[in-house]
Amino acid sequence: MPAAQKPPEKMMFQLNLRRRGISEQAVLRAMEEIPREMFVEPADRDSAYRDSALGIACGQTISQPFVVAYMTEQLQVQKGHNVLELGTGSGYQAAILSRLCRQVLTIERYRTLADRARRRLEKLGCDNVEVLLGDGLEISAIPGGQFDRIIVTAAIEQIPDALLERLQTGGILIAPVGPHRGTQTLIRTVRTEAGFERRNLVEVRFVPALPGIAREL
Repeated sequence: MPAAQKPPEKMMFQLNLRRRGISEQAVLRAMEEIPREMFVEPADRDSAYRDSALGIACGQTISQPFVVAYMTEQLQVQKGHNVLELGTGSGYQAAILSRLCRQVLTIERYRTLADRARRRLEKLGCDNVEVLLGDGLEISAIPGGQFDRIIVTAAIEQIPDALLERLQTGGILIAPVGPHRGTQTLIRTVRTEAGFERRNLVEVRFVPALPGIAREL
């Protein structure tokens, strides 16, 4: 598509992220490399780079670009890290993380979303992402031991102690915490030798994290 015909949202994509405070070059590069239009519904492709959440299958959403970039930057992911994501959705967040770390394990309760995300990620060559169909709230059933980083991409009313225990010492967990209906607070938790250090970041709105594997859609 000629540059003159590109949606203005795409042309302003990186500039908007920088203006809103995203400064980590590796994160900006990953956001530039991953084609967001692949992860939205066909009818929304012209709006893929707009800084807003968009609906996807199963009544779920793909988060706005700034929130994806902000959460990723706050994770401080490094190349050798193993990352756990709860809530695969479209697979966009996992794709961004795949450019920054060693391995991503992402868990999705909707088979439709898990299958679609897996195909998108394979097409992009994100070979270091494993998509599992499962209940991300059943912490004991999550394989893989401890993780360097954990990201939760659906609203939870509190962070389970069992999930915190899956963090390595020095690890970081990011999650939207608050009521399922309304506004949540994005909380960054760091595991130290002495315990867990929490910091409230920004207010956000996510779809709720629900237990169990969803029925076929």
